[in-house]
Amino acid sequence: MMDRCAACGSLELEPHLSVRRSNGSSLAATTTEYGTASGDLVRCASCGHMQVDTFPQALDESYAEVIDEAYLAEEMGQRATAARALELIERHVGRGALLDVGAWVGFVVSEAERRGWDAVGVEPSRFASALARERFGARVETGTLHEIDLPERHFDAVVLGDVIEHLPEPGETLERITRLLRPGGVLYLALPDAGSRVAGVLGARWWSVLPTHVHYFTRSSLARLLSRHGYLTEWVGTAPKAFTVRYYLDRLKGYAPPVAAGAVAVAEQTGVAERIVWPDFRDRMAVLARYPAQ
Repeated sequence: MMDRCAACGSLELEPHLSVRRSNGSSLAATTTEYGTASGDLVRCASCGHMQVDTFPQALDESYAEVIDEAYLAEEMGQRATAARALELIERHVGRGALLDVGAWVGFVVSEAERRGWDAVGVEPSRFASALARERFGARVETGTLHEIDLPERHFDAVVLGDVIEHLPEPGETLERITRLLRPGGVLYLALPDAGSRVAGVLGARWWSVLPTHVHYFTRSSLARLLSRHGYLTEWVGTAPKAFTVRYYLDRLKGYAPPVAAGAVAVAEQTGVAERIVWPDFRDRMAVLARYPAQ
């Protein structure tokens, strides 16, 4: 239970959305349990940030045990998404040392190295971090950001892609990142936008209401959190992901499994199942923030 807003620190948390309670299934099996969370969602009356009213226990160990091969078949799209993020980062800082937090199998690290970065990642999943090293040759350390010894004032850029919404104490993570960034370094975040039109229309049935998500940031509440920790937001936009048509259609099983199966079958029959697409529902945001030189 957290009785304060993680974004602004306010104690004015009000009931917002009732959701299905998570049944304790493995984290790898929760990506289509739309409308399910560890607790009901509360909303901050001060900044509009939303978060669960009950935080799951022992998250670090749960993430360490995750085994999920779904993204491996989506390597081409994942690399394209990583490259787009890196292109944005490079508009704001020169290529130097980069840290990817929550690196999974290392596609961001691998793509960054191809572009001339000195890149390293941290990833709690023992399965994913080992695969990053062994299959893709990416420097990905096993563990959380708070467990791994990393050089302070070293990194020109830090990436938090689909990570901050999973962290019970996001402010503590930002403080840790601040100590790792060089003065003037940048932080790139990509995450669901709970203030988007899609999120508002779907409510508790929005596909980003998931058992592993404990925070639901809007653009303004994320800006509030970053500002509280000394960051200056330089750019905000949408963050579509590149996946195959098959992958996106299969995600429909979170609403209607027979519809998903039928749609995938049609895509296969028409020869478009493996086509890479970038649908932008405008319900994911990308944010580039800088920690100013002192």
